[in-house]
Amino acid sequence: MKAMILAAGLGTRLGHHTLHRPKALVEVSGKPLLAHVVEKLVAAGVSEIVVNVHHFARQIVDYLAYHDFGVRIFTSDETDRLLDTGGGIVRARHLLDVNEPFLVHNVDILSDIDIKGLAEHHRTHNALATLAVGQRKSGRYFLFDRHMQLAGWHNTLSGEEIIAVKGNEPLHEYAFAGIHVISPAIFNLLPGTGAFSIVHSYLELCSKHTIAGFDTTANCVIDVGKPESLAKAEEFLKKQ
Repeated sequence: MKAMILAAGLGTRLGHHTLHRPKALVEVSGKPLLAHVVEKLVAAGVSEIVVNVHHFARQIVDYLAYHDFGVRIFTSDETDRLLDTGGGIVRARHLLDVNEPFLVHNVDILSDIDIKGLAEHHRTHNALATLAVGQRKSGRYFLFDRHMQLAGWHNTLSGEEIIAVKGNEPLHEYAFAGIHVISPAIFNLLPGTGAFSIVHSYLELCSKHTIAGFDTTANCVIDVGKPESLAKAEEFLKKQ
């Protein structure tokens, strides 16, 4: 299986930690976030990895050139324009579209989620995309029905809510872990170019296609997005 690590973000929430380096190279336990994610994917059997780059792109390119992780790693260049999650995936299509599902992993997520289990769940449910989600505190939630099929989205901070699949049954809130498996058929359903969010695309597609949820409530997920989360990430890694 191939994988893509989304590493092009500006990392502004990390404050001074990203003034002179990309978020992907912020260190936790003496090792960049990028290295932690790459090693997790390699351990799960991923054969090739694509890393998209924008903010301090050259630093990531150089880091990968001088570190051997035992798999082929390519970079997808977004230095001309930051393309958001969906646009970044489309830009890397030529590296990912090989007639089998591929995994997408945010660079700032550390977790003990079973990557192989997520990929197998995707295959057995014949989904267009499968999202690792859990019942964790968040400001934004995906809404799933009792069959763990995506039906909507809710922002608890702004009050915005999108119900894409209307029905009579109650919907349940799950926070996204920033890890998903996608079938290449999605490329024919996404915009061909430009910047856009893959979340918005999932909400547009879920009424006609299976966007499944993989319940990771029992897992530990650390979003290393703010300075205060670095200490939590250190503690998490000590237990691994």
